[in-house]
Amino acid sequence: MHLQCYMYPCTLRFIVSDSCNESITPSTTTTTTTMSSEGTPLLVSLPSNLTSRRRSAMFWTLGCIYGATAVCFGAFGAHGLKKTISDPARIANFATAAHYQLIHSVALLVAAQNQNPISGVLFTTGMTMFSGSLYALVLDPARFRFLGPVTPLGGLCLIAGWAALAF
Repeated sequence: MHLQCYMYPCTLRFIVSDSCNESITPSTTTTTTTMSSEGTPLLVSLPSNLTSRRRSAMFWTLGCIYGATAVCFGAFGAHGLKKTISDPARIANFATAAHYQLIHSVALLVAAQNQNPISGVLFTTGMTMFSGSLYALVLDPARFRFLGPVTPLGGLCLIAGWAALAF
């Protein structure tokens, strides 16, 4: 399917053909949208399969970014954090956050591949809330104490993401 767009004064025409090589003339238009005045914005909705592919591409990119940052945070927690934090429980919490982020970034890639936007949103939200709050609480517990209740909410989002991925 090939889409071409022609703009005429106060008229926008879309021409759809089955082949990219086919000669198309403005007289074969399938959809014409006319603007009532030059100040009126023209809104064109994208086909649902195109928005679905864009959303999946966004979740794929987010999954890759979250996976890469999980590896970075894991390395920082294993090597750099021990120099500033001596409490082994806090270091273990940081490692847990990196571990969960890495596992769920792979789950986000699966959600993107299966074009499951509900699980994609839940995994993204859950990783941000769960791992993000743990990172902040480990690095500065006094300053980010208010994030304590956010961690279990992020965990619930992760659980719901797995459930949404099943359906």
